[in-house]
Amino acid sequence: MTPGHEFFDPPSPIVSGLRQRCPRCGEGKLFKGFLALAPSCDHCGLDYGFAEPADGPAFFVMSGVGILVTFAFAWVEVVYRPPIWVHFVTVFPALILGCLATLRPVKAWLVASQFVNKAEEGKFESLGRHDHDPRRL
Repeated sequence: MTPGHEFFDPPSPIVSGLRQRCPRCGEGKLFKGFLALAPSCDHCGLDYGFAEPADGPAFFVMSGVGILVTFAFAWVEVVYRPPIWVHFVTVFPALILGCLATLRPVKAWLVASQFVNKAEEGKFESLGRHDHDPRRL
């Protein structure tokens, strides 16, 4: 093969998400900071300009961690009935640390899913049109 035209066997989105690596080669770094994406892969050169997970990672992380921590809080309250200070010193750190620990892998998973599924911004051909064409339904 010619240089620059290597064949890549991309890892699954969940694997590259958990490893926080490039969705094409599975080797290059995906992030340049805590949540800031690198401009491109330092191994295969994939441009990460396609990646736009928006608020998806934050929504999934807050929902998932929030449900788990709330369930644990309710269970501890019903079974042990501890004083309120116990909840303050356990629940808030669990929420904060749980969200911070899972945000990067979830964002990496969503970026990898966008790459694998070739996701792009939605386009509407009929936007602003008032004619009816049954072929577009």
